[in-house]
Amino acid sequence: MSHPDLQDNRERIEIELLLEGIYKLYGYDFRNYAYNSLRRRIWHQVQAMKLGSISALQEKVLHDPASMRQLVKSIMIHVTEMYRDPSLFLAFREKVVPLLHTYPFIRIWHAGCSTGEEVFSMAVLLHEEGLYHKSRIYATDVSEDIVNQARTGTFPLSKMQSYTKNYMLAGGTGAFSQYYSASGSKVTFHPFLKENIVFARHNLVTDRSFNEFHVIFCRNVLIYFNKSLQDHVHHLFYESLAPLGVLALGNRESINFSRHADGYEALDCRERLYRKIR
Repeated sequence: MSHPDLQDNRERIEIELLLEGIYKLYGYDFRNYAYNSLRRRIWHQVQAMKLGSISALQEKVLHDPASMRQLVKSIMIHVTEMYRDPSLFLAFREKVVPLLHTYPFIRIWHAGCSTGEEVFSMAVLLHEEGLYHKSRIYATDVSEDIVNQARTGTFPLSKMQSYTKNYMLAGGTGAFSQYYSASGSKVTFHPFLKENIVFARHNLVTDRSFNEFHVIFCRNVLIYFNKSLQDHVHHLFYESLAPLGVLALGNRESINFSRHADGYEALDCRERLYRKIR
């Protein structure tokens, strides 16, 4: 029988080799993701593919791009909804929108946009606040498949009841149903909401900043990274924000303990809204 320490060591080596192979062949860099969460998702995929080991998974994904796409979907956590944490969007209306009115043009980056629910939430909010016509929203994610899905602006009809409730709690000023049309079990948001959105693949781990932004939304992405990768991404955001730009994080994330913590002031500590002050 193998000694537990030997098993743990073997497993960690297998995971390191898998991640190194994925990075070198496909360019996805998961090497600094939080280990325990990553380990669970890798084993889930080993079992889903009816394989016997992580080494067998490595062989499969290195020779079969379809299996690789499946693994990426498993590793990338895409938990999202429209107006997720409505109190954040309400705080955004009250504390950030007045600042945005002072700009001649607004650039907003949704980093790790997932399937696009929060991007379209923002487009509707900006429209209602009379800002959409002078805004450009950049919606990016590491997965090309997910970006393509977000680009459609199509979501399950079954979610609209809870999304409408979120919209109202977030300070929505109209009837939410006016923004989309239903067909079968899906709804598609009206094309005018996509006119000022740029969808693109961007990897927070390996890619650089590509513009200067007045707002960066990156919510519940950093929790899946280890400390050094969190620092890397915080630096990327700090460099990408214009002076007095606003950073919105998830409710389990913070700028505390990052190297740029003293470069921000809290616009709303509870809602994780921060403004760059130096």
